[in-house]
Amino acid sequence: MRRDSHRSSGSKLSAVRRQIDRLDGQLLRLMNRRAQLALKIGRLKKRKKWPVFDAAREAFVLHRIARANHGPLSTNAVRHIFQAILSECRRRERSSNR
Repeated sequence: MRRDSHRSSGSKLSAVRRQIDRLDGQLLRLMNRRAQLALKIGRLKKRKKWPVFDAAREAFVLHRIARANHGPLSTNAVRHIFQAILSECRRRERSSNR
């Protein structure tokens, strides 16, 4: 019976890991889509000679994300993740504007 229990647990684990793999793929596609849109905004800003960094917009995004978070990730963790995404999008925007 112990082997059946391990087999059942192993199959459940594999199923959950497949779900995570699918979500990872979706997250990757969404992050790249977000980066594409940020680059589009960067081109618009460049034409208007506006700065890449907009502190008010970033604060708004982080505040909105924090309010929308219902866990299990902490608000601090979610902010950290989004700060990294925003930072990388800014970096790409700056490098594409050269």
